[in-house]
Formats: sequence, structure tokens, C-alpha cells
Amino acid sequence: MWDYIKLALLAVIVIFAAIAANYARDLAYQVHAILILAVAGGMFLWQLRRIDEPKPVIDQSSYMDGVIRYGVVATAFWGVVGFLVGVVIAFQLAFPVLNLEWAQPYANFGRLRPLHTSAVIFAFGGNALIACSFYIVQRTSAARLWGGNLAWFVFWGYNLFIVLAATGYLLGATQSKEYAEPEWYVDLWLTIVWVAYLAVFLGTIIKRKEPHIYVANWFLLSFIVTVAMLHVVNNLSIPVSIWGSRSVQVFAGVQDAMTQWWYGHNAVGFFLTAGFLGMMYYFVPKQAGKPVYSYKLSIIHFWALIFLYIWAGPHHLHYTALPDWASTLGMVFSVILWMPSWGGMINGLMTLSGAWDKLRTDPIIRMMVISIGFYGMSTFEGPMMSIKAVNSLSHYTDWTIGHVHSGALGWNGMITFGCLYFLVPRLWNRASLYSLPAVNWHFWLATIGIVLYAASMWVTGIMEGLMWREVDANGFLVNSFADTVQAKFPMYVVRGLGGVLYLTGAIIMCWNLWMTVRAAPERAVSNAIPAE
Repeated sequence: MWDYIKLALLAVIVIFAAIAANYARDLAYQVHAILILAVAGGMFLWQLRRIDEPKPVIDQSSYMDGVIRYGVVATAFWGVVGFLVGVVIAFQLAFPVLNLEWAQPYANFGRLRPLHTSAVIFAFGGNALIACSFYIVQRTSAARLWGGNLAWFVFWGYNLFIVLAATGYLLGATQSKEYAEPEWYVDLWLTIVWVAYLAVFLGTIIKRKEPHIYVANWFLLSFIVTVAMLHVVNNLSIPVSIWGSRSVQVFAGVQDAMTQWWYGHNAVGFFLTAGFLGMMYYFVPKQAGKPVYSYKLSIIHFWALIFLYIWAGPHHLHYTALPDWASTLGMVFSVILWMPSWGGMINGLMTLSGAWDKLRTDPIIRMMVISIGFYGMSTFEGPMMSIKAVNSLSHYTDWTIGHVHSGALGWNGMITFGCLYFLVPRLWNRASLYSLPAVNWHFWLATIGIVLYAASMWVTGIMEGLMWREVDANGFLVNSFADTVQAKFPMYVVRGLGGVLYLTGAIIMCWNLWMTVRAAPERAVSNAIPAE
């Protein structure tokens, strides 16, 4: 019966997508309608061919690792895509001639920039979070993923969202909200997928065999629930037409700005911090072969972080139309946030107590440790930049870009690389990685790339802020905007070279993981769920 319901639902989607493609009011909507038509049509035919086939018998006594393998592959793929686009736009800023005339408007900086941020944050980071959370929740709960094939729906549905968002940016469909650019129908689809993700994760925890909920699952669950709330509220909009991509935001003016940066900062706080801390609290102890340094501190870290982070967004709106008390509130909570953030950093680093010698021999643990170091640095720099006196210099400058990338490349990128190196041999039953020296090369290329990137942006950002506020004896500005652009050129080149090094390291990782699957010696690994 359920098979026929699925066929009917797919048929309705195919018909609606065909009508939408015909009546589309803009190119992006038409392309997306055709894409959905192709996907739904292919699934309809696939489902139709399987309608009378006997259902495969699924071994319920083993973990569901197939979807995690796909997630690992998607993470590596989208990582290289995101880093590559980042390198392109970095050099476009240094050499504007690279905004090639023949590729306009699809490959100009304005359209590639949101493609880069979404590819790195949501495609690379999102797939890493989904794959790692599915791995962690099964192992710490001693239970197979809840919902049968619902986990596969989450994976494919999420990556369909990525494709719709990315093609929409290139075709000019955007609602122009930082980290929330996809238009209304793409947002609706993500909401459906995210609810399914919550159901799979929470259902697995509920049916767990382990009486205790490990702290990594606390962080991961808070990330899933909070991102859902942020996404829904920030993307409240009214479509101009059901046959077009354009929409009108429900909020306007300063209320829209406040809602956007409540969302924007907490996307950093929960998507890029809480979720990845869940990865840290599982994979660092596993790779080090040591328990978490202080489980009590991890619980304090969790509750302090999730309570404080949600209030910090207004510090993005200093010296704007936002009431002064609101931005001051955001600043105060941001400064207080420094303490629980460093509590988590200290807990992660001290987990290596008695195992520091592994830093000399294990490049994977070295990668994880430096990611925790960058987490600590970013969570000091962020509160400092939220202070009004500092923000008056740093805001709207490249210092902010350097801060974001030291966190994203150093913290999120490096911990993800370490997790991928941990997962691949275990998911594909290999004795070890194909090449540890290649991991070492990746570590140093990525680290040097981050240092070049962040240092160049710190220098150019502070210089930029000082040039903007320099006045002569009569109180007139000394430097024009063009003067600051010209002065920044050398640092922009250095930034681009740092990106090239980071991208090269990621390509080496992909080669190493591919060779691990193909050529590394096999090892018998039990995939069975422990008996009660």
C-alpha cells in the first residue's frame, strides 16, 4: 500500500513541476522546476520497476553505515568545490579582470560569493555534520538509525537542497540574507528535510540501549533543534507568485536586520560551533585513546554555551538603527561567551593528557588538536571584536573576513578533515589509511594556508579601518575608498595564495581517502550492534 502512495505522490510532483516549468516567471525557477521534474520522474520510474519485487531483508543487528559512507564522499566532494570557488573569488578581488566578460553574469563575484559560502558552510559542513552525527548517535546509543530509509531521504534531500541553492545563486535567485540566500521554495524543502533529520536523530536516541546520553549527542541535538527554529523564523516570507522565485520578507527595516543577525550569529553558534563540538567530543577521545578530560566540564560547557550564544547576535549591528541597549546586550553576552568557549577548548586539549607524544607520530590527532586551538583563538577574537571600541575599527573591514575564515578553515575544516581520516578506514573496513605522510602534507599545507589567509586579512583589515578614520586638520577624510582598495592589493594576493595551499591539501586528502578505499589492506571490522 505504501508503495502505491509513494508512486501517487511522485506523480503529483512530476505533474506540478511540469506545470511550474511552463508557467515559470524567471529562469532560476524554471531551471529548478525542470530539475525537480527530472528527479521526481526518475524516482517514479525506479519505484515503479520495484513495485512487485520482493523487499530486501535488512540486517537490523548491524549499524546503518551505508548512508554515512555517502555522506563522507559528499563532504569531501563539496569541500573541494567550495574551496575552489573560494580561490576563484579571492583572485577576482585581487584581479578584477578575472570577472570574465564572456561569463557574465553567472560567474561574477556577486554570484560566486554566496555559492562559495553556502558550499563550504552548508554543503561541506552540513554533510560532515549529518554523516558524523549518524555515526556518533548509533555508536553511543548502541542502536541502528531510527526510521528505516528516512536517513537516506535526509541525505539525498539535503544534497538536493544544496544543488537547488547553488544553481539559484548562479541564476540570480537570492533573497539577499547572509547565510540564508535560498528563496522561499528551497527554504520550504530544507524545512521538510530538517524535520526528517530531527526525527531520525531523536528517534535513535529514544530507542537507545545505552542508559546514558553521551554529551556529543547533547551538542548535536541542540544544533539540530536550534537551526530549525532559526531557519523558520528568519526565512518567513510571502512569495510574489507561486510560479516564481521572488518573495517579500515578512520583517522589514531594523526588525529584519535584527532577525537576520539573530539567525546569522546563531548559525555560527549552533551550525558551526555546537554541531562541530559534538564531533570533537566523540572523535578526539577516540583518536587519542583517552576519555574526555572532564565530563562534568563538558556538561557545564554545553549549558553555558547554548544559553549565552542565542543572545549574542545584536553585536553585528553596532552603530546602526538598532537601539543601543540591544547591541550592548549582544556585546555583553558575547564577552561572557568567551568563558564557556574556552572551557570547551581546555577540555578538548586536556583530553590528550598522557598522550601528547601522539602529536609527533599521529598527524590525524595533530589536525584535531590544531582545530581546537583555532576554536579557542576564534572564540577569543569574536568577543573582542564585539566590544564597541574595537568594532568601530573592525566592522565592514577585512578583519571580519579573517576572523570568519580562521574559524571556518581552522576550526571547522581541520576537525572535519580529522574526522574523515578517522571514519574512512572504519567505514570501508581498512586496516589503516593509505598514506600517513600524505596526511602530514595535508596538515602543513592547510595550516600554512590558514596562517597566510588570516594574517593577510588581519593586516589589511586593521589598515583599512585606520585609513577610513584618518582625517586632516580640517576634519576631512584623507583617503578615498579607492585608496584603501589599492593599498590592500598585496594582502589580497597573499590571501589567494593561502587559499591555493588549503585547496591543495584538500585535494591530497581526497586522493588519500580514495586510495585507502581502493588499495589499503583490508581488516575485518564488526558492524554488529552490541547486545544488551
